[in-house]
Amino acid sequence: MKKNTLHTFLTYTTLAFLTVATLTSCEDVVDLDVKSGAPQLVVDGWVTNQQTSQTIRLTESAGYFDNSPAKPVLNATVTVTDDKGGVFSFVDLKKDGNYVWKPVAASDTIGRVGRTYTLRIKMGTEEYTAVSKLNRVPKIDSVTYFFDKLPIAPADDAPQEGYTAEFFARDPTGAGDCYWIKSYKNGKYFNKTTEITIAYDAAFSPGANSDGLRFILPIRRAISPEFYKEKDTVKVELYSIPLEGYYFLNQVRAESNNQGLFATAPSNIYSNIKNTNPTGRKALGFFGAAAVSTFTEVIDAKKARPKDGN
Repeated sequence: MKKNTLHTFLTYTTLAFLTVATLTSCEDVVDLDVKSGAPQLVVDGWVTNQQTSQTIRLTESAGYFDNSPAKPVLNATVTVTDDKGGVFSFVDLKKDGNYVWKPVAASDTIGRVGRTYTLRIKMGTEEYTAVSKLNRVPKIDSVTYFFDKLPIAPADDAPQEGYTAEFFARDPTGAGDCYWIKSYKNGKYFNKTTEITIAYDAAFSPGANSDGLRFILPIRRAISPEFYKEKDTVKVELYSIPLEGYYFLNQVRAESNNQGLFATAPSNIYSNIKNTNPTGRKALGFFGAAAVSTFTEVIDAKKARPKDGN
């Protein structure tokens, strides 16, 4: 894969079908019968309560070994409606497959907690829909950090020492809240699929009995996939996501770690994008609604706390 991002992963892996010939010795030739079906629509779209432009990206799927840029879907009609009668039109302004809604006033937004949103995509004779409810999100109380040093230098030339940051927030009472935690270093998003961090209540998965608790340590510190240095800016975004979004991202992350010759074949990742024609072409990807809380902190050595391990 060309780039290890969520959208690229969906575009290039979900149509991989490999048939390996009989292996009789390590010197035998391995024949790969690579079959790729007709391109499918790939949707990457979230609407939020943020007062900013919002984007729904449409591309076509590609074969597993096709490393060319994803082909954008052009000339589609994209709208989002809410259950209160609101209609939001998304326009492909640059003809690059990125369909954008722009607020008219600075206070305009799409997302409202408790509302349900329906995506509609019209592409020629095909029409696709998806539905998502926007759930509550707790505020992020703070971001703290401490200086740390690894016992040995990393193999990838990453820094051996620096600051590890963590955020603090508490899951609200009432089981079943799901979250996607995003982090940025100096404005750059940690966007590898292996860096996806999701939570069910305050822990990683259902059954952990973490309802109403502070997020557990591994989740809090997941905003530090690498060390920060002094004067770096740490930004954290906490997204409330639907349960379907939690399982979608969990599967994407699992498939991205599915490496090696003897790993299991890539499976078809769950999608909530449905063709209104049951016999029409299926789609890939996900549409979701999310409330977002954010917190930004600049690393200052004088404010670093001692490393206490909790």
